[in-house]
Amino acid sequence: MVKMTMLARVTDGLPLAEGLDDARDLKDAEMYKQQVKALFKNLSRGQNEASRMSIETGPYVFHYIIEGRVCYLTMCDRSYPKKLAFQYLEDLRNEFERVNGAQIETAARPYAFIKFDTFIQKTKKLYQDTHTQRNIAKLNDELYEVHQIMTRNVQDVLGVGEKLDQVSQMSSRLTSESRIYADKARDLNRQALIRKWAPVAIVLGVVFLLFWVKTKLW
Repeated sequence: MVKMTMLARVTDGLPLAEGLDDARDLKDAEMYKQQVKALFKNLSRGQNEASRMSIETGPYVFHYIIEGRVCYLTMCDRSYPKKLAFQYLEDLRNEFERVNGAQIETAARPYAFIKFDTFIQKTKKLYQDTHTQRNIAKLNDELYEVHQIMTRNVQDVLGVGEKLDQVSQMSSRLTSESRIYADKARDLNRQALIRKWAPVAIVLGVVFLLFWVKTKLW
């Protein structure tokens, strides 16, 4: 059964649309939504190059496809047929590109295409019952194969992003500490120069003052 559907722009992870009625009665719905957002963030960094993938998370599976700079993602029960999940996403992709394709790149705010929820809900209903004649025919469609689509664990996928975040944070911290060290080093060098040349400057100043006084008196 389809539990959740979300669309995001791959280049920056900006959420474009989602099923508004999705996950209403789903336990830990917020946790799964956070996982989806983390996945979109990873995709925006180019960390997962597969254009189609299934990601296991608890009793569910995220399925996604990437087409035309957009990631179409759905979360289904593990028992839900993989072939139907990806055909559901293909239907969403075809309609979204037809209606909103020209505006994807210029979208500036999250959920700019929230009205697409109407089509999401209508299409989701068609795919909920796997035993309808329509869906049985789709399952038997030998032209649409999903066996080669990779399946991974959510911790494996998101763990890569977390490790890179840690490396990035460490790099930023080291850069900041290096700047502080460099500033302190410059201050110490400045103070050393002052201590070295201050007596000379004082002596020269006294000599100049005496010379000036002498010229005035003469």
